[in-house]
Amino acid sequence: MSERVPLHRSLIFRLLAASLTIAAAAVVATAWLATQAASRTIRQQIGQSLTDDKKVYDELLGYAATHSDWSGVSPLVTARAAELHRRITLTTEDRQVIVDSATGPALNGVRPSATVDAFSVDAGLTGRTDHIDPRIVGPYRLTAAEQRTMRNQLTGYLDCLHNGGAEAQIVTGAHARPKVVITRLGKLSELCELVPPPAKSEERPLAQLRGLVAACAGEKKPDEVWIWPDLNIGIVDPDTGMYDDDRIAKAGECLDAARRTQLEPYVAPPALLFVTDPADPSAGPVFTLSRQNLVRTGTATAVVLALAVLLTVLVGRRLTRPLRALTDAARNPGDHPRVTITSRDEIGYLAAALDELAERREQSERLRQAMVNDVAHELRNPLANIRTWLEAVHDGLATVDGPVLTLLQDQTAQLQHIVDDLRDLAAADAGTLRMHPEATFLNDLVAQVVDAHLPNAATAGVTLLTDHDGDPEPVVDPVRLRQLIGNLLSNAIRHTPAGGTVTVRTGSAAGRLTIVVADTGAGIAPDDLPKVFDRFWRADQSRSRSTGGSGLGLSIARQIATAHGGDITVRSELGAGTTFTVTLPTG
Repeated sequence: MSERVPLHRSLIFRLLAASLTIAAAAVVATAWLATQAASRTIRQQIGQSLTDDKKVYDELLGYAATHSDWSGVSPLVTARAAELHRRITLTTEDRQVIVDSATGPALNGVRPSATVDAFSVDAGLTGRTDHIDPRIVGPYRLTAAEQRTMRNQLTGYLDCLHNGGAEAQIVTGAHARPKVVITRLGKLSELCELVPPPAKSEERPLAQLRGLVAACAGEKKPDEVWIWPDLNIGIVDPDTGMYDDDRIAKAGECLDAARRTQLEPYVAPPALLFVTDPADPSAGPVFTLSRQNLVRTGTATAVVLALAVLLTVLVGRRLTRPLRALTDAARNPGDHPRVTITSRDEIGYLAAALDELAERREQSERLRQAMVNDVAHELRNPLANIRTWLEAVHDGLATVDGPVLTLLQDQTAQLQHIVDDLRDLAAADAGTLRMHPEATFLNDLVAQVVDAHLPNAATAGVTLLTDHDGDPEPVVDPVRLRQLIGNLLSNAIRHTPAGGTVTVRTGSAAGRLTIVVADTGAGIAPDDLPKVFDRFWRADQSRSRSTGGSGLGLSIARQIATAHGGDITVRSELGAGTTFTVTLPTG
């Protein structure tokens, strides 16, 4: 039965997949390259536009954080509009124009680029996480002397951190106040200060902020609420002397609202920002492929097509290479080639089948040569004996008396035995070994075979024993079964020294018939056990025939067992004997 190739490994499927892949790759790559130059330029233009919008937004946000209204923003807007060649418009939240860099169509239906609100910073435009712009100073403005003092303190903090193996930098925190931020921890980082203590000018606004937070959080004693200059909050439970995390969390929720209330008089109100085209506020940027981009796209398309052709050629060569190897192997069958193809598709299975065929052909050839040699050797001895005695009689060197006739008769019988064995093996190989099954009492059949071998056993000094478990009546060919048991008995007697025993045991169980022939001979070496059923194989490799036999008996016995639907197994131990077990169906 041929092995079915899975669909995903089928040669047809792989050819189709390769064709579709190449076609799809060519189409996709061409389309991709055709738009790549355009999309790259568009991305650059959009990226530049977003960068410009972010820059305008950040500058206006900084203005709002440091001014209480928008009255002086016009120069900034005009300068940025001239630089970007864009129209920049700033309106109130109800779209009343605050400042417009150029006259043009109304912006009623235009979506604003951003909302400029120092208390609600757009993180997507600034990249910061602060909701309130840290540039808002309000009542926390430091004097020049306080700033110098604070800078000196921060320098000392940096030295402390660096001495401990940490890395840090000075950044601008809330209320434009500088602070230290650790970028890499060191061994002594927790022992170094990071935030300078409140300056004189900060004490009053911090106290005001503490009161706003306490009122919002429902704290009855504002003095128990601590707010440090970096806006960290601490509330100590007077009963335990420990920080109260629940109260601190509740106060933290009120911090942004309290800061907004405190800082609102110092910050410009929210405004809508529009960065648009001077002629058409609703129009987007238009991009046209330049000659250079067209040339680049055409070149890239040609490269893709060339790669597609190259890939097709490579795939085709890869698929046809094993076919060429198989063709060469088929054209030179006499060389017994081996095709090293390991793919799991039709070609791989075909290569494996050819290899198996070559191996079977080689094995058959070896067996044929060995069989011819063995047959010639087996026939040579008796034929030589017969010829020698006939020539002696012809030359008058011997007379045809009883012993000579007996010798000639024995040699002729041996020749007939070898020929009959070869005929049986040939019939078994051809599947024409005739079987005539009938119900047979197994014990009676075994007794007949044992009785027939008693003279040979007596001559060899071997005792024959039988042991029956029940009296089974299987449906077998009695003639062939007697031949099977006789071959096993002959083999056992031949390899059992004088004084030994050969036992034939029979029995049946679970619908199977068992016949065991066990001897107490010299046994078989473990390396030789797999060879005992080979034709013409004998433990006596010298071919001296010291043990007799043609070397075909066990092979015929196995063929007979197989023809009955059974089998023969053997186990042996050197110096302890050998046991052959025949297992047959009972019906």
